[in-house]
Amino acid sequence: MLNDKTSESRAQEREQAEPSEKSQPIPLLFLVGAAALVLWGAGYIALSGSFGRADLGDKRTLADLSGPAAGAAGASANGKQLFTANCVACHQATGKGLPGVFPPLDGSEWVAGDERTVANILLHGITGEITVMGNTFKGAMPAFPQLSDAELAAVASYIRSEWTNKAGAIKPELFEAERKAGTRTAPFNGGAELKTLAGKAS
Repeated sequence: MLNDKTSESRAQEREQAEPSEKSQPIPLLFLVGAAALVLWGAGYIALSGSFGRADLGDKRTLADLSGPAAGAAGASANGKQLFTANCVACHQATGKGLPGVFPPLDGSEWVAGDERTVANILLHGITGEITVMGNTFKGAMPAFPQLSDAELAAVASYIRSEWTNKAGAIKPELFEAERKAGTRTAPFNGGAELKTLAGKAS
């Protein structure tokens, strides 16, 4: 019996103590270093000037950024780029349009005709039936109120002189005058109304 107790006591001596959680705080040296880095960063931001070099990057002035109404900003409008961005999906890069769907601009009597008609089509759009080069089209063309007078003049001048067209350029002043003079809020109702605008017999 004594031997059993002795063996049990020796077995207990060999066992490790039960694990327990201990408090292990962050080393003080690490805390001091972190605080020093935070203070240094805050001081650097507060005392340094603006980031980057002012002579690099965008050089546009506030006048340039104020939009198309800022005179010279719209004066350099590229008619071909505007046509590609706004018109080519319907009228195609060739200006031939899509037969039976979208009328051609190349050779169109409307494009080469009265300047006021071209200006008003771009300003107000057109819906309904229109005859172009002997073919009748029935659809809708949107207006482009988001374009400035200079941009509208550029795209109008482009289509009037591109492909086989030989008509003259249109000045931005015409679009400005038509905007001011017009009270229209809806697209033109087909070619008949456009002929009335141009002073032709319907």
